[in-house]
Amino acid sequence: MNSRSALLKIEIENHVQDTTALELLMKMLEFISHTLRTNIFLENRYALGLRLDPVVMHPDNDTRDLPYGFFFIHGRRFSAYHVRFRDISRGGLRLVTPPNPEQCALESARHYDECYGLAHAQQLKNKDIPEGGSKAVILADVSDLSSVGRDFATRKSVKAFTDTILDLIIDTDETKEKVVDLYGAKEFIYLGPDEQVLPQDIEWIVKRASMRGHSAPTTFISSKPRAGINHKEYGVTSEGVNVYLDVALRESLGIDPTKDSFTIKMTGGPNGDVGGNIIKILIRDYGNNAKIVGIADHSGCAEDPNGLAHDELIRLVNGDFPIENFERSKLSLDGCVHDASTKEGINERNTMHNRLKADAFMPMGGRPNTIDMNNYKQFLTEDGSASSKLIVEGANLFITEDARQALFEEAGVIIVKDSSANKAGVITSSYEICSAMLISEEEFFEHKNAIVEEVLCKIRDLAKKEATLLFQEFSMYPGSLPSVSTVISDAINSSTDCLTTALNEMPEEKIDELMPLFRSHLPKTLADLSFEHVKERVPIQYIRNAIASCLASKMVYKEGTRFINCLPSDMIAEMALKYIEKEKEIIKLMKVVEEVDMPEKDKRELLDLLEKGGVRTALL
Repeated sequence: MNSRSALLKIEIENHVQDTTALELLMKMLEFISHTLRTNIFLENRYALGLRLDPVVMHPDNDTRDLPYGFFFIHGRRFSAYHVRFRDISRGGLRLVTPPNPEQCALESARHYDECYGLAHAQQLKNKDIPEGGSKAVILADVSDLSSVGRDFATRKSVKAFTDTILDLIIDTDETKEKVVDLYGAKEFIYLGPDEQVLPQDIEWIVKRASMRGHSAPTTFISSKPRAGINHKEYGVTSEGVNVYLDVALRESLGIDPTKDSFTIKMTGGPNGDVGGNIIKILIRDYGNNAKIVGIADHSGCAEDPNGLAHDELIRLVNGDFPIENFERSKLSLDGCVHDASTKEGINERNTMHNRLKADAFMPMGGRPNTIDMNNYKQFLTEDGSASSKLIVEGANLFITEDARQALFEEAGVIIVKDSSANKAGVITSSYEICSAMLISEEEFFEHKNAIVEEVLCKIRDLAKKEATLLFQEFSMYPGSLPSVSTVISDAINSSTDCLTTALNEMPEEKIDELMPLFRSHLPKTLADLSFEHVKERVPIQYIRNAIASCLASKMVYKEGTRFINCLPSDMIAEMALKYIEKEKEIIKLMKVVEEVDMPEKDKRELLDLLEKGGVRTALL
């Protein structure tokens, strides 16, 4: 291959005069040299698949973090990328279907960068689970087809993408003979549903993985109808988003949402996963205190300064209707509904998130980079103040990094970043896949209600821990809230990496001593059913990653980022293991204090001091 490439390079340089053609042909050769696995010689393949060395997309002057690996897949009417930042990673599969050829060309130009950005955001949000971050984005060129044809071609692109990934990660007699493999190691890909992926897609993906010989087909994708935790059904992402909203309202605006009235505007409609569920949760938890003054989605927007009628919003959510179906008679005299069938309606929808004033803006749906440096000032009012002082990002990458910073510096906008706010979804997916490793589908279904309720408790608890730390460190140290969010993610992820390296070198008996950490990571019902079988059912690397991430997040949430960041990287693992031992000692001491005969008030204060600072003090 190298000698053929060298000869081709010489021939191109000698015979191609056009500089654009020369650059293109050289880049094609570069891609060939960086291809580690391909199905190009596989008969009856549905699409071309390449597993590439990520350096091919990241030249020396690119300062972004280098991914662990990526796949490129091209088939009839679609192209796709899958980018991941760790060997074992988790992230969603989304479909992008531009409405016209011009938009398709624009999406194609930024296709890799969007997938990279989403995967990187996923890496930041995956800090609480054993898997790193990944993302897959299918760009389907179907704008010239009828609605029926669009749906058929879109569903077919999901199938072709899936089958091609399976070509490159499973070992069968056919693939061993025909798939070119210069990578030389088995790879595990874990998908989850994202925009436009339907329940029938998920079922087909699992069945296809099984038929193709995947060793654990139910782990290939999460949110399965029966043996899974459907994100829309249980509102898992929105449950986490709401915790951040609750803490942010209290800490940044001085609003107690259980007692005080507050206003919300949001993108993402009542028939969307995150948008529909946040509507239900706001009404469930805060009742009439939650006034949703504006909602925009693909169909249009509804606005009412007195708050959109809750009963009508619930009707839309339960009926799976977009916002254009809001009953006009339910509006106050100042309310209105615009549908996107007219130019005026499109303009009103597209500007709603900027025009309306509200205490908080919640982007719960929408395209990445909707607010960027070219338009962020539109979010400000004429006097330069923000139309909302608080933004909680339920949607990924809705605001660019530089626009977040500009809104903070110029108008003091408090932004809870996506990698914090919407992390609950991927945590749920991780638990679902771990369940698929540990118990049968029948066992899961039998105990599903209990497991789901325990997962919901865990995601709310993890959201509360991070939200509390976010505002603690924001009040103590300089910088915007998104920068604090990134610091927290980096502290946990870097600690996890150091701990994983140390665990890989530990003898098995030492790993056994740390297994209680993995048990505490699991929902209680799942642990009770299966923990004695963990070692035989779960890959050892997954167990090590889980122990490392549990310990890293425990330390950072309890002690803060400065505790980790002041340590040399080669000391983090040693300090973490000491931390566990000292924590055990403090727990024993607290039990002793519980039995001491002393005034209850004094006892509670002493126990609180031991709980908050005992381990840190014991390490000195």
